[in-house]
Amino acid sequence: MTGSQLTLTAKLNPAAVEARRGIARVHPEVLAALGLREWDAVSITGARVTATVVAATPADFPTGAILLDDITLSNAGVKSDALVVLSPVVVHGGSRVVVAGSALASQSVDEATLRRALLGKVLSVGDTTSLLPRDLGPEFAASSATRKLATSVGITWTNELLTVADTTPGAPVSVQPNTAVLWSTGSDAVPATRSPGPTAVPARRTPPRKARPVNELVGVDAQVAKLTEWLRITLDEPEILAALGAQPRLGVLITGPAGAGKATLVRSVCASRTIGIVDGPTAGALAAQARTQLVTDTITALAASGGVLLITDVDALLPATPEPASTLILDALRTAIADHPIALICTSAAPAGLDPRLRDPSLCDRELIIGLPDSATRSKLLAAILTGVPTDDDLNLDEIASRTPGFVAADLAALTREAALRAAARTSASGEKKPRLSAADLDGALSVIRPVSRADSPEVALGSITLDDVGDMEQTRQSLTEAVLWPLRHPDTFTRLGVQPPRGVLLYGPPGCGKTFVVRALAASGQLSVHTVKGAELMDKWVGSSEKAVRDLFSRARESAPSLIFLDEVDALAPRRGQSSDNGVSDRVVAALLTELDGVEPLSDVVVLGATNRPDLIDPALLRPGRLERLVFVPPPDAAARHEILTAAGRNVPFADDIELAALATELDGYSAADCAALLRESALAAMRRDIDAVTVTAEDLKSARAAVKPSLDPQQVADLAAYAQRRDER
Repeated sequence: MTGSQLTLTAKLNPAAVEARRGIARVHPEVLAALGLREWDAVSITGARVTATVVAATPADFPTGAILLDDITLSNAGVKSDALVVLSPVVVHGGSRVVVAGSALASQSVDEATLRRALLGKVLSVGDTTSLLPRDLGPEFAASSATRKLATSVGITWTNELLTVADTTPGAPVSVQPNTAVLWSTGSDAVPATRSPGPTAVPARRTPPRKARPVNELVGVDAQVAKLTEWLRITLDEPEILAALGAQPRLGVLITGPAGAGKATLVRSVCASRTIGIVDGPTAGALAAQARTQLVTDTITALAASGGVLLITDVDALLPATPEPASTLILDALRTAIADHPIALICTSAAPAGLDPRLRDPSLCDRELIIGLPDSATRSKLLAAILTGVPTDDDLNLDEIASRTPGFVAADLAALTREAALRAAARTSASGEKKPRLSAADLDGALSVIRPVSRADSPEVALGSITLDDVGDMEQTRQSLTEAVLWPLRHPDTFTRLGVQPPRGVLLYGPPGCGKTFVVRALAASGQLSVHTVKGAELMDKWVGSSEKAVRDLFSRARESAPSLIFLDEVDALAPRRGQSSDNGVSDRVVAALLTELDGVEPLSDVVVLGATNRPDLIDPALLRPGRLERLVFVPPPDAAARHEILTAAGRNVPFADDIELAALATELDGYSAADCAALLRESALAAMRRDIDAVTVTAEDLKSARAAVKPSLDPQQVADLAAYAQRRDER
């Protein structure tokens, strides 16, 4: 030990959970000797100097050793068992970090997600780092980055290695929430005029990757034609507008779901023009002065020759909540398109969170919308993505497209990447010489990749059930088939007959009779997005929050159409108006729900399914035609239905030869579907209590289970619901 440094023996950290995360671990006494606390930064000197964060090892760890992961060992230029010098180092929050990586990573991982993945890491120029988040330490959570990385790149993101190309300031820096983390663009970067201080960021003059030819774009022909015409008239033939007394300027806002190809569309249409790109999330993470400087530098670079200024995800740069910097940026944009031959094009996946001043007639007075692709368009997108890829002859892209509702172009690209990885692993294991993509690879990828539109929606437990398994609910199955599946499978028939498909269905019946079961069966079809919510979950004590939750729910459903909204316990969400004592919150929620179901904005390709055991409590306006117009009574199962339920629930249960399910079903009068399933589960547990190595369920086990599982149906409630159904039928 000399001064404030120690010489230690480097050891490879055997903990897999910390591999490639940039964490060094030393004995607590070493931390005390150097005056360090856990998660401080340290300098490690071997064949080269690097820096990282340090944490403590268990007390029984040798004091003369330091645990390093493989990347940190490489950054220090040493191997395991080599000597390194450990010393404290002062690091500052980086204002700018530039990294280089593979083409797959740079094209798939946006800069906002890249920043989240590197958050909290200490980086030096020349270091290697990974996309694995440093999700250890106080108040640190990188789950959102992990989810988005997995969605963008599939499981290959865990193997990606990046090289730190530049940092500002030049010393080791820590990646902070306001750090601009950029992909290296090589010669694509236009040197920006540096303002005083370390916060200047170079603007990109050209796209970071080659623009796709316009004729290869799928499903956006109308948008391409409009944007091409607007650019031609404004930039190439301004004299025509001037002769007609109109100012030759252009501002366009392109909206659509994330990953739909908004920026790709602009780059393709503007491939022959000079284009300056400002990444909204990256610029929005900068300080106010640097943010404004970045925009003005990009405008200055374009002013001389003219061209297109593209601001991606502009809502991150100009949020709805006004900021002083937003006013300066808007003024600079207004001056740029008025005084220079510059067209302004902005993209946003969340236009509701955008500063309304951007839509001023002097700025973005035109709007293009890119919607979710339908099944036919998704099939064409898959065909375009898989152009040149060897596939099995029996691969049916139309079938894959029908099972990807809510997927946009980026989601489909992620799907094919994940399928390619599976095909490569299979080919490597089998020793095949010619790899091919099969339907099984895409099926496996579908279990991993979720569309961006459903990234934050709860999953529905699917299993392997289908509507064919709902054998004891003929009327329910038929009603759901007509209201949900027919519009998806036979839209031309509805158009030919000139009618709209049913808007919604209300399932009502005693608890435990299978109302939620049929929703799982619909979700398992894979042909529509399913958004589930219990009525009470949308209720909030804050004024306006509940109504906003209803609007957001339907907005997500529209964005991921074709979709199904399942409102469980809908009586808690839409009770009769005028009878509540909650200061009118329930009444306003009912009004919001009625407006969404049958209001001015059409509800296209979205079906609403409600479930309740108290239909008499629901506001009558919700049950009129055009809303939840199909009311389906789900009665308790009779003996035949109970037999089918027992057969389906017990298909994997090894019953003894003396058990007759048909006879058992006749004895279970008053049992619901849930009770029948619980009875079989309890009988299996009884067999385990009898003999932990039991291989069959005997009649004695069933007898013991029946003593524990009693029927849960309330005869009075069943009678009331049956009477309600009869009254509606008589009307």
